[in-house]
Amino acid sequence: MSAQTHMRREVLEIPAAVDALLTKGASSIEAAANALRAADPLFMISVARGSSDHAATYFKYACELVAGIPVASVGPSVSSIYDRELSLSRCACLAVSQSGKSPDIVRLAMMATSQSALSIALTNHTDSDLARVSTHTIDLHAGAELSVAATKTFVTSAVSAIWLLAEWQKDTILLQALHALPEMLEHATQMDWGALGAEITSRQSLFCLGRGPVLAISNEAALKFKETCQLHAESYSSAEVLHGPVSIVDQEFPVIALTAADQAETSLVEVADQIAGKGASVFVTSDQATHAASLPCVRTAHPLLDPISLIVSFYAMVEQVALSRGINPDEPRHLKKVTETI
Repeated sequence: MSAQTHMRREVLEIPAAVDALLTKGASSIEAAANALRAADPLFMISVARGSSDHAATYFKYACELVAGIPVASVGPSVSSIYDRELSLSRCACLAVSQSGKSPDIVRLAMMATSQSALSIALTNHTDSDLARVSTHTIDLHAGAELSVAATKTFVTSAVSAIWLLAEWQKDTILLQALHALPEMLEHATQMDWGALGAEITSRQSLFCLGRGPVLAISNEAALKFKETCQLHAESYSSAEVLHGPVSIVDQEFPVIALTAADQAETSLVEVADQIAGKGASVFVTSDQATHAASLPCVRTAHPLLDPISLIVSFYAMVEQVALSRGINPDEPRHLKKVTETI
């Protein structure tokens, strides 16, 4: 197996990819943001699958917190399998797809456009079917991504979404913080999460926890554990894990608790400490914990951007865990780079 996988190289390329996006993407972001401002939607829907859906979930929380506009994830099968149309007047639709190819994503985005919703596509392929059926297209500018596991495209999807929100809402503080992000992500690639990696290398199951915007990152982390390490990982809100799932926690059961420096940090750390008190092996991205082990992390210039820094550090760690388990993270079992569902 190569000393450096495609995944490792692409994780290290994330800061440059984000810098390229911020340098080249302003015109399409501004056009879509101006359209959102003119449309003044009462609500939004998101359309995505896999890692792209986690980027959409990140946008959901950020949009609700910054703009006060609710965002609902709509299952593409409503249109593609069940052939139903939704009432989408005064709505905006955000469709996220690295390839822009999946027929079910394209079908729902096309339906949204036909219903006079403002439809915005986030994709790494601006010549794709998804771009063709959408009102506006935002190029992720991630460049080629060879590993099956999405890393650069997830991060650039999340950055594009939060940038769109900041431009739409004219949030100057968030906009300034975004342009400082590439340097922060460079530091994030170097965080040492080896203690967590060593703890889970020989395990078969673990929990990932988050809350608010970081729940999307917890979802992405759980997917990447499954995808690259063949580890059974489940993601929960720290507000939900005590409502049943905690029952399977036993001595040294691994838990990774991800938190930004926001209003949810204290409550999430309390849950992490509580689970650690039951004998679990808990790691948390906070220095507030008393029982859980603290993971080093890079805090950005805005709490809404901290989740992006966290996933970059996670990606760097999970690639190493895959290798330590004898698995090539570039070629996950049973998977291919582009998944097209109907």
